[in-house]
Amino acid sequence: MLQGKKILLGVTGSIAAYKIPILVRLLIKQGAEVKVIVTPSAKNFVSALTLSTLSKQPVLSDLEINDSWANHVMLGRWADLFLIAPLSCNTLAKMANGICDNLLTAVYLSATCPVVAAPAMDEDMWHHAATQGNLDKIRSFGNQVIPVENGELASGLSGDGRMAEPETILRWVNDFFFKRNQLKGKKILVTAGPTYEAIDPVRFIGNHSSGKMGIAIAKEFTKRGAEVVLVLGPSDVKIPEGITVVKVRSAEEMFDACVSIFDSVDVAVMNAAVADYTPVNIAEEKIKKQSDTFTIELKKTKDILRYLGEVKRSDQFLVGFALETVNEKEYALKKLADKNADVIILNSLRDTGAGFGHDTNKITIFDKQGAEYNFEKKPKDEVAADIANTIIKLYA
Repeated sequence: MLQGKKILLGVTGSIAAYKIPILVRLLIKQGAEVKVIVTPSAKNFVSALTLSTLSKQPVLSDLEINDSWANHVMLGRWADLFLIAPLSCNTLAKMANGICDNLLTAVYLSATCPVVAAPAMDEDMWHHAATQGNLDKIRSFGNQVIPVENGELASGLSGDGRMAEPETILRWVNDFFFKRNQLKGKKILVTAGPTYEAIDPVRFIGNHSSGKMGIAIAKEFTKRGAEVVLVLGPSDVKIPEGITVVKVRSAEEMFDACVSIFDSVDVAVMNAAVADYTPVNIAEEKIKKQSDTFTIELKKTKDILRYLGEVKRSDQFLVGFALETVNEKEYALKKLADKNADVIILNSLRDTGAGFGHDTNKITIFDKQGAEYNFEKKPKDEVAADIANTIIKLYA
C-alpha cells in the first residue's frame, strides 16, 4: 500500500495518456497523495479537469500561474517519487539532453527524489538508435525505466513501444517503495574495478575491468535502503549519489581498505578484478628501453576474499566472484569452498556479452548449500538486481 506516499505524476504528449486517469485513481485508492504535471501537448490527449478531479489537486502545466512563479524546485523536493507516464519520445530526448522548456522538464532537472519513466511510442521510434541511446543516457543519470509492452499501437501496427498498463505501473511503484526499505539498517561493502600494480612511475600491470558491474551492484543495494561503502579501483564510471566511495589503486591498497571496513558490515561483495601478482620491485624512475627483452619479477598479492573468509563472523555474508575461461563451474565451486565464501558468482569469458567492458553480463550463482542459480544475459543493472534478490533471499 502507498499510504502517505507523495507521488508527482508527469504526463506528456502521447495517446497513452488516455490511461492516466485510471493510474491516478489506482494510486489514490492505495492512499498516495498525487500531484499531476502535464506538458502543453499532453492537454490534447487527456483532460486536466479529469485529472484534477481524480487527484483532488490542481493540475500544473505552466511555469507561471496568474503572474506568479510555479515553484518547480519545491515540487521536486516535495515528492517521494517522480513518475513520468507516458514518456514521449520528445520528452525523453529533452531529459537526456537537459532541455528545459516547460514545467515538467524544469521539475525533472531540479528533482531530488527518484525519477521513473514509463515510455510510450511507436515501434520504429522505440527501436531507433537515438531513442535507445537516450534511454541509456537517462538511466546513467540514475533514473529508472519501466519496460514497454508488446501489443497494438496507435499507428495500427503491433509491436514494442506500448506503455505498461496502469496496473503494471502500480505494481512497479509498490515494489519500488517496498525495496527502498528491504535493507534499511544494513551496511554493505562492495569492491569494483581493476587494480593497477606499478612497475615504475609511468607503467603498471592492470586488466580490462571497467568497474561497471560492481558499481551497478553498489547502486542496487543503495536503492534498497542499505548503507553502501564502495572500494573502487581505477575507473571512469560515474558513481551515483548516496554511495560512500573509497578510491584505491593497488591490490595492497584494496586489501587494507577492505580489512579496515569489513568488521562493520553485514554483507561484503567482492566484485573487483584484483591483480593476483604485483612487481617485487618498483623502479623509482621511468625504466628506459634498452635490451630486446625485459623481465619483471612478480610476487603474489594478498588474497582479500580468502582473508575475509577466515575472519568473517557467523552473522556476516561473504560474496565472491569467479571469472573463468575453462572448467568454469569446477573452478567456481573450488573457490567457494577454498575461500569460505557464502556465495560465488561465476562469469565466463566464453559467454558473448559477459565479462569486462560490456554493458551486459551473464552470471551463475552458487551457494555453499549446493544450490545453483542460472540467469540469462542482461544489462548490468538488471544483473545487479538479480544478485541483490539472491543475496537477500539467502542472507535473510
